[in-house]
Amino acid sequence: MRVRGITLREIRMPLLVPFETSMERTTVRRILLVEANVDGTTGWGECVAGETPSYGPETTETAWHVLREFIWPLMKGKEFSSAAEVWAMLERVRGHEMAKGTIESAIWDAEARQKNLPLWRLLGGKREEIASGVSVGIKASLEELVRAVQVELEAGYQRIKIKIKPGIDVEPVRRLRKEFPNIKLMVDANSAYRRPDWPLLKELENFYLMMIEQPLGWDDLYGHVDLQKKLETPICLDECIHTEEQALAAIELGACRIINIKMGRVGGHTVARRIHDLCEMNGMPVWCGGMLEAGIGRAHNIALSTLPNFTLPGDVAASKRYWAEDIIEPEVVVSPRGTIAVPSGAGIGFTPRVGRIEALTVRKELLSE
Repeated sequence: MRVRGITLREIRMPLLVPFETSMERTTVRRILLVEANVDGTTGWGECVAGETPSYGPETTETAWHVLREFIWPLMKGKEFSSAAEVWAMLERVRGHEMAKGTIESAIWDAEARQKNLPLWRLLGGKREEIASGVSVGIKASLEELVRAVQVELEAGYQRIKIKIKPGIDVEPVRRLRKEFPNIKLMVDANSAYRRPDWPLLKELENFYLMMIEQPLGWDDLYGHVDLQKKLETPICLDECIHTEEQALAAIELGACRIINIKMGRVGGHTVARRIHDLCEMNGMPVWCGGMLEAGIGRAHNIALSTLPNFTLPGDVAASKRYWAEDIIEPEVVVSPRGTIAVPSGAGIGFTPRVGRIEALTVRKELLSE
């Protein structure tokens, strides 16, 4: 196999509803897409980096720069036998997992298309449908939050996650437990708290949550070790886990009891599978988080979520929750019982709508041999 060229595109897509976390409020996504020509077969990848470096160090702008100036020169003219070898080819670039994951996932898509296989089967997936949960951003009032959750429950989603931050934490959870006593509920702090806040996080245990996701600093692995000892509720790590080595450290130190695997955050399917296998071997469940992806990123998440240790509902939700129109066809649909049917077509199993992608494109560059 050989990548003959890649096309970088930045598209801009307004969210139907602004999404607020402890870090920021997003109304428009700047999304970088990679279209890879692998021996004449096209594969697509989507970068999950945000507009600002608030979730992690990478942004849409840094990913474009690193792909253009460093990753493509490393790949140009190189022969390899499978997409699983791409990660090792890029080891000279330290970090920048989101940029690496964009091109790596595009090559996985192309390989699966060449072999006329669904990507999920090439990855070793086992499920023909996946369980879907949903993430609800911070709302202006408790009443608005209750209405938003009610809508998602009526749509069939199996698990509700709400974003929290200091000052907007215990009362929203208390209200939701009063209104919906039996739902699967979790919270996500996106690193908003610090170690002295542990008594407040302990108070959340009164509301029998599935997990508390990433309560402490994005690089504070040891802090989570101490906090998990104080809590009966499982901690789920997200931002702290960028590599297989960090996942192993979290497991062996007892920093968490659940890991959220985001393909883009860890650098693509190869590392995501390694972390999945590591967690499975250690009896730790995983689930697939979301990064406000458009359809191509969403399709890759569906494929990843078919691996056997993805035993908890992920954040892979329907296209219509986020976009007036998605960039794939068919769009991602969630059934009334909260599941997504895994596509049977080759590659990601969805067709990129190239015309719509071009209409949304604000910059484009072809890099070729």
